[in-house]
Amino acid sequence: MTARVFIPRDSGSLAVGADEVAVALASAARKRNTPVEIVRTGSRGLYWLEPMLEVATPKGRIAYGPVAPRDVEALFDAGILGGGAHALRLGPPEEIPFLKRQTRLTFARCGIVDPLSVSDYRAHGGWRGLERAMRFEPAAIVEEVVQSGLRGRGGGGFPTGIKWRTVRDAESAQKYVVCNADEGDSGTFADRMIMEGDPFVLVEGMAIAGLATGATKGFIYIRSEYPHAVATMAAAIEAARREGWLGKRIADSSCDFDIELRIGAGAYVCGEETSMLESMEGKRGVVRAKPPLPAHHGLFGKPTVVNNVLSLASVPTILSEGAKFYRDFGMGRSRGTMPIQLAGNVKRGGLFETAFGVTLGELVDDIAGGTASGRPVRAVQVGGPLGAYFPRTLFDTPFDYEAFAARDGLIGHGGIVIFDDTVDMARQARFAMEFCAVESCGKCTPCRIGATRGVEVIDRIRRGVEREANLALVEDLCNTMKFGSLCALGGFTPYPVMSAIRHFPEDFGASPRLAAAE
Repeated sequence: MTARVFIPRDSGSLAVGADEVAVALASAARKRNTPVEIVRTGSRGLYWLEPMLEVATPKGRIAYGPVAPRDVEALFDAGILGGGAHALRLGPPEEIPFLKRQTRLTFARCGIVDPLSVSDYRAHGGWRGLERAMRFEPAAIVEEVVQSGLRGRGGGGFPTGIKWRTVRDAESAQKYVVCNADEGDSGTFADRMIMEGDPFVLVEGMAIAGLATGATKGFIYIRSEYPHAVATMAAAIEAARREGWLGKRIADSSCDFDIELRIGAGAYVCGEETSMLESMEGKRGVVRAKPPLPAHHGLFGKPTVVNNVLSLASVPTILSEGAKFYRDFGMGRSRGTMPIQLAGNVKRGGLFETAFGVTLGELVDDIAGGTASGRPVRAVQVGGPLGAYFPRTLFDTPFDYEAFAARDGLIGHGGIVIFDDTVDMARQARFAMEFCAVESCGKCTPCRIGATRGVEVIDRIRRGVEREANLALVEDLCNTMKFGSLCALGGFTPYPVMSAIRHFPEDFGASPRLAAAE
């Protein structure tokens, strides 16, 4: 009987030697004349345990990790193919505490299926949402998404169904669905994990969006820094087209929908939807003034749905299980689950999908296990390089759009970067301004000039030059950027800068009076 061993092939696992482990495993099996089928999956997102391999046994899968090539011979000697005891044995993966505590809807198949097997995807619940959507009128599909409470997972948090309704109601012979896969925020990797570990869920979500809005063409805009995601998505699109899930009369219906890939050239600002559309049209990635919104005048001037990977990947579950099923997770206006990415100076880094409402402290201290250095956590940045820094005094904040906004923070794309007590927060504030200056498209003055002046002023503060006057100047500059910038790059840069000043005034040499005023 041929044993089945599952080894991830996503880029996060490859970076720590998953390919080498697969080669060593195949070699050991040949030497022992033992038939082994190696299935390359995506990662489950427990990155501190990668490379993590899983063995299919009569009692279910048994996980081992982190496995190095040098461990393979000893694992065979210990009877790994039967789930034998070994120091690296983790047991059933679903029982690993980090995974057991999750509510996996969007990432239900990641780490389980062969990413490029249409039949594997089908066997694990794939295509059910699209098949159900085909029995609905477009307006009913949109209403299902509206009622689910799904909000954009790319950072804006705008209701997905409302955006779809706007495109559906727009008059045009041609409409588009664009997936924004330009995942450029520091500490984020959920989009990449989906595209490399369960690409058909994105294909299915985009096809449902096409049915709902009348769009017959979709595009996925992927950053060039994701070569593995590009290759996997290209192969998945071809496989879906070959099996009749894309192209003319998809799934033997009367509906047409197809997808093409577009590769970005590395500009962070192209994560902003209108700049991305400009890039896709072959122009320089510069932000457009709004209105008109992309839902009315988007790609090539046509009504366009623009959603990110996680938003579209959530849709198949909503359509297959119903709006109420999805809406029952979460809190307040934040419904469903959120894939949260734990990175930085962290003991247990990886992806943790859970319903909205878990507190920041639970995520950082309990789930992530604190810092990798073992030193105290001093700050966490939530929402990428433009997210606010939260001190421990705000760790009671629930992971919820409104709760974070009430404390001048952002959930963004769900990335959490952890810092220990050696971090220099003045230096972090400077980095935010420098990042904005480097990545600015240059179209608006508050962003282009404001960020450059911000670096200069923070440098003066760090040198001790007229600290209080320059701190006041930074605040004034941040207000100008926040309310005067054309897009979120300049508009959100004040979040990390002002939160660092407000919560860590000692790093800026602020007087007690100024700190209290903040």
